[in-house]
Amino acid sequence: MSSFMDGWSVDGRPVRLPHDAMLAEPRTARGGTGVHGGYFPGGRYRYAKRWTAPAADRLHLVFEGVYGKARVLVDGEPIAGCDSGYREWTVPLDGVVTAGREHLIEVDVDNREVPNGRWYTGAGIYRPVWLEELPAVHLARDGIRVHTGDGVVEIGVDVAGPAPEGLTVAVTLGDAGESSAPVVGGTARLRLTVPQARLWSADDPYRYETTVRLLDGDAELHRRTLRAGLRTLHVDAERGLLVNGERVLLRGACVHHDSGVLGAATFRAAEFRRARILKANGFNAIRSAHNPISRDLLDACDEIGLYVMDELADVWYEPKTAHDAAARFAGTWQDDARAMVAKDHAHPSVIMYSIGNEITETATARGVATARELHDFVTGLDPHRPTTVAVNLVLNVMASHGASPFNKEPTEVSSTAANFMADKLGALMRLLSRLPVADRVSRDAFAAVDVAGYNYAYGRYPGDRKRHPGRVILGTESMPGDLPRIWELVERVPGVLGDFMWTGWDYLGEAGIGTWAYGEQPGGIQKPYPALIAGPGAIDITGLPGAPALLARAVWGRLDAPAIAVRPLDHAGERTLRTAWRSTDAVASWSWQGCEGRTAEIEVYSADDEVELLLDGRSLGRRRPRRFLARFRTPYRPGELTAVGYRAGRETGRSTLRSAGPARLRLNVESEARTADGQDLAFVHIELADDHGTVQTLAKDTVTVAVTGPGELAGFGSAAPATEETFTGDTHTTHYGRALAVIRAADRPGTITVTATSRNHGTATFDLSVSRT
Repeated sequence: MSSFMDGWSVDGRPVRLPHDAMLAEPRTARGGTGVHGGYFPGGRYRYAKRWTAPAADRLHLVFEGVYGKARVLVDGEPIAGCDSGYREWTVPLDGVVTAGREHLIEVDVDNREVPNGRWYTGAGIYRPVWLEELPAVHLARDGIRVHTGDGVVEIGVDVAGPAPEGLTVAVTLGDAGESSAPVVGGTARLRLTVPQARLWSADDPYRYETTVRLLDGDAELHRRTLRAGLRTLHVDAERGLLVNGERVLLRGACVHHDSGVLGAATFRAAEFRRARILKANGFNAIRSAHNPISRDLLDACDEIGLYVMDELADVWYEPKTAHDAAARFAGTWQDDARAMVAKDHAHPSVIMYSIGNEITETATARGVATARELHDFVTGLDPHRPTTVAVNLVLNVMASHGASPFNKEPTEVSSTAANFMADKLGALMRLLSRLPVADRVSRDAFAAVDVAGYNYAYGRYPGDRKRHPGRVILGTESMPGDLPRIWELVERVPGVLGDFMWTGWDYLGEAGIGTWAYGEQPGGIQKPYPALIAGPGAIDITGLPGAPALLARAVWGRLDAPAIAVRPLDHAGERTLRTAWRSTDAVASWSWQGCEGRTAEIEVYSADDEVELLLDGRSLGRRRPRRFLARFRTPYRPGELTAVGYRAGRETGRSTLRSAGPARLRLNVESEARTADGQDLAFVHIELADDHGTVQTLAKDTVTVAVTGPGELAGFGSAAPATEETFTGDTHTTHYGRALAVIRAADRPGTITVTATSRNHGTATFDLSVSRT
């Protein structure tokens, strides 16, 4: 399989795939996606590539994802299409192209009908495209299935094409052994005994280099290689989730598919980076919200060690936005589910399938029947992983009374009422979810799947386990600030598997749902243009962990020392308009130039018995953390702020924030060496910081980035919640002293020079080496 991502143009402009066509569109207050998609417009795009067909028995184009109504044309003739934006699909070219002849490949992508999702979707060929050159009889793509149990590895291998009699499949599983079996009815079934197998888990993500060969006698017809992870999986209502016989609690992050300043474009380097950062911040699981996860992120989770709940859809038959997939659900869900399971089957990181998110028709007989149908279909494809459905009990209660909130025209309410609802929504959801009716409108849907997925309803866990003793429970979505209460129940209540925070990583669209506002800024959970970013992420769109990540690490026992964050001093004393999806606006900084004398509200996150706070060595007192948080107040002055943790009277650790000295422009590169493959990325943090690297939080400047050598600027921006600047240009304004530039390496070796120039903080340059390996 070879890359098919170079040599394209879109509407006459050269591009390299993957490519998000929406990201470069001009945003306006009347942008068709509205608050859902960050005020981007819809559009139609024509991708084109001239290509000379090689000689092969079978030629397939594999599209990992095209967002919009996609149609593939060869020499002007339509040959295939797909309307499911998150589905992987294959286009056979047999009988369509001629070896040695140049052909025009075009992909027409129509994404004009918006909004068609409740978040930023992107548009165009946003995931990789591959060319498969195959023999007439070959090993099917995604046709290798590995299942482990009691020291025995069972392997199923599917063969495609007109298979003659007498074919065999041989499998070599690293140094663990070999096995072969005949192909019968297009499938070979093999068994390997591996008594001392090294099993895959998030703590030890070991995989075996595996080779699968299709043989006709001694002649090899085709081979595929993969890295197979062996692990056992079991779920029940008493022991919970067992991986390799050991109980696992899921410390989960809900994750949307966009990559911040890169938009929806899916780059392998960005997906691996995201997985590494999530793992470093204590997460051990990802929920793909609310669509099938990318192959690259699956590979990252396999390699780095993260469990995955892959999710099929956000809508079934009832729409949530004007042009979403509800109208075609009946005709496409089987193909979508089949593609998801085929993609996931060989990945040990995938431990569960979600068949839907906040599907309010699960409160009805039709919805329950659909849940059973989807569960049976998915389980028929993969009987070794459990299913769940993520239910918002409050929304189900509303729907059962004919008051579903989805796909309704917004009503006029006062800003005061909107702000009150945003601030109190979490408490209201917790209260309403405990009503008896919430059980009645969810129990049948929960009975249709293996695991009951609760969105924002953790207060029901103890009671529902008594009412439904056979029920397995998972917190599929929760407010970050509720984690201390939730985790106590996760650890105490049998059959509760863990929790997924909304969200682990911030995202574009749903503009302002988790963004706090100040003074006269508009509040509520639907912010007006130019709001762009959702705001609830424990980690922001540039990869920087925030205070919610510190709280989570404290709750999970994954902080080495107390962690300090400070509420924004530039807004001290102003009216604050909160939203339920963000528990705090605090920033890990003690560098607030110009705010001397203002009262600083300091948050210290810790699992210690006591925390002491020191300013320049002088104690500001000791506090006992309440739900892992100790609060302090003091007039701000520059200096050194230190938090010290104590258990049983003994110091356990300390951490320090320092004020920045005179700031200048600095470049902080995450990794210096790049691979010359046209796909690798370098992430360059642009910071207004002193000589020690301490960022001056309130420093603000406009920065221009220039790239020379074998590379290009793939994305440039900040985590500012609202901006009229684009991520596709070379100039951007810093937010809290920071911005992020993403450099895409070309397909030739050499040295990339990145030069950043600011208006007020000077210039900085960095060289990146690009090599063949």
